[in-house]
Amino acid sequence: MKLTQAQVTDFQSITDSNSFEIGDVTCLVGKNEAGKTALLKALYRLRPYIPTDNKYDVTDDYPRREVEDYRYDVERGARQPAHVVQAVYIIEEEDLEPVHAELGTQALSSYEVTLYKGYDNQSTFTLNVDGQAALQYLLSHAQLPPDVSAILTKSTSVDGALQSLAGQETTTEVNRLNEILTNVQQNGWSKYVYSKFISPRLPKFLYFDEYFQMRGFENVEALQQRVAQNSLLSSDHPMLGLIEFARLDLSQLINSHRTQELVNKLEGAGNFLTRKMLRYWSQNKHLQMRFDVRPARPGDPEGMRSGTNVWTGVYDSHHMVTTNLGTRSRGFVWFFSFLAWYSQIQRRNEPLILLLDEPGLTLHGKAQEDLLRYFEEELQPYHQVIYTTHSPFMVDPRHFDRVRIVQDRGIDATEPLPPEEDGTKVLTEVLDASGDSLFPLQGALGYELYQTLFVGPNSLVVEGVSDLIYLQVMSALLEEEGRTGLSPKWTVTPVGGSDKVPTFVALLGAQRGMKVATFIDIQNKDQQSIENLFKRKLLKKNHVLTFADFTGTSEADIEDMFEPDFYIRLINEEYKSALSKPLKSSDLNSHLPRMITRLDAYFAKSPLKGSASFSHFRPARYLAEHIGTLKPTISPSTLDRFDEAFKRLNALL
Repeated sequence: MKLTQAQVTDFQSITDSNSFEIGDVTCLVGKNEAGKTALLKALYRLRPYIPTDNKYDVTDDYPRREVEDYRYDVERGARQPAHVVQAVYIIEEEDLEPVHAELGTQALSSYEVTLYKGYDNQSTFTLNVDGQAALQYLLSHAQLPPDVSAILTKSTSVDGALQSLAGQETTTEVNRLNEILTNVQQNGWSKYVYSKFISPRLPKFLYFDEYFQMRGFENVEALQQRVAQNSLLSSDHPMLGLIEFARLDLSQLINSHRTQELVNKLEGAGNFLTRKMLRYWSQNKHLQMRFDVRPARPGDPEGMRSGTNVWTGVYDSHHMVTTNLGTRSRGFVWFFSFLAWYSQIQRRNEPLILLLDEPGLTLHGKAQEDLLRYFEEELQPYHQVIYTTHSPFMVDPRHFDRVRIVQDRGIDATEPLPPEEDGTKVLTEVLDASGDSLFPLQGALGYELYQTLFVGPNSLVVEGVSDLIYLQVMSALLEEEGRTGLSPKWTVTPVGGSDKVPTFVALLGAQRGMKVATFIDIQNKDQQSIENLFKRKLLKKNHVLTFADFTGTSEADIEDMFEPDFYIRLINEEYKSALSKPLKSSDLNSHLPRMITRLDAYFAKSPLKGSASFSHFRPARYLAEHIGTLKPTISPSTLDRFDEAFKRLNALL
């Protein structure tokens, strides 16, 4: 089951966060004090991994400016306790199997369940169940004698079915039906399905921040006492996770029957965590994790001078020295503490959503890159991850679609804002964000562009490298003929896909002195996002150019700037060895609006030989490498289209 949407209201700095989408990995970006932590804590208390953290408290959590008005209204019955979180989950196929087995495939009217929880600390839900379909399936698939089944299947209500069962011989199957139907009669179909099938599979939230970091040493007896009194410190959870991961419990640390068994288990846990750690820790490859259990000594730290102590050491094989975990860098301690706790939790195979508050905050930029890789390879395949950051290096430039901007305009405003605009907001549209909120994305973008070297004071944003090649080739060709080529003042900036164009334009356009234009593909589904570039005054309308502006069609890629037969020739030449026969225009579906969609449809039915696959880049490269041979076959109308485009682009400089 996956969380797909959330909304937080009336919690700390949040009046109404807006509803925002959540994916496999969601990155909440915003400056300090924007309310990122409040969002995570509100979500966490909906279904916390640590059961004692499940309360919303009016005194601590309701927005302080309005809290007394709220209390008064609730006390006099003028309003109900406020909701804090509304969370929408999608019910996945594996979650549906037990529902379908008992109640049939038509039992659920939709595959969404919405959870609500607020200051009354009672969880409620909405789940659409087709009770009639569920009842008919349940009755018709019951293992009963034919005569009993015939009577029962005539029932059109739960009450009627129970009455029909009342006169039947008591069997295991009759008892099963009676139990189900009595439950439904008392609670309704939605509550029955939710309680039996949905609730047990809903993921809990695991929250982790700097306060969960291990100290590197603990007194076992004191830890036992905190466990017994249900008064664990945040830092206890990773330590307990580590001990459980070593297949030990606290009593075994004190009363181990065999020393070597204890040593072996601690050593095994240390070796596993060392391997895992070093895979994602590029800062020092000479580290080994070591754990030790010893009787307390008079000179040990306060609170550890009696009983038994457990110590977490880090051995550096380069410097040949062991130091306590707590003396290592804060970034290392954070990473290891999370790894220790998560490794133990992972063994339980529980459905979890990970909430990571400012992960890797004290890590070097390269180590933050390692942490993102850890998220991608170790966490995301098993759990949804929602994390907060204000570091550019914790924003993955390959996945700007994961970013949600968190901002609170009120903390910068000199005058009070209208209530609907005040407080922490989550923005999914980057074009609405303030400069401060965009800063981490600008940093991530800057780092990415620095590595590609495709940025300058006049940036022409295109989708991919193939667009860059076509523009360079056709510009040179036109200039040879004394016509207009693309001005060298333009730096053509490929951004890696149409979904990245708005983000790159927003971030580039925010730079002082930067002139930005686009020359991009257009499909019907892209129309709104392209119009937003100028409707939101990010670019002037005449700076947003699409290939359709020059092909006279409603949709167009750069490949449509060429005549169809010419582009098919590029395909035939470049993929000669992979085609079963030369491609002809008549082989393609002319009803599809663009050349690329026609080719995709064709190759879906007639795949290329071997491991070859169609890509935009290879025909562009072939044109660049063979332009001398191909130049005479390029039509005058193609040259005219590129000539007109270059003139319009150059006029913007």
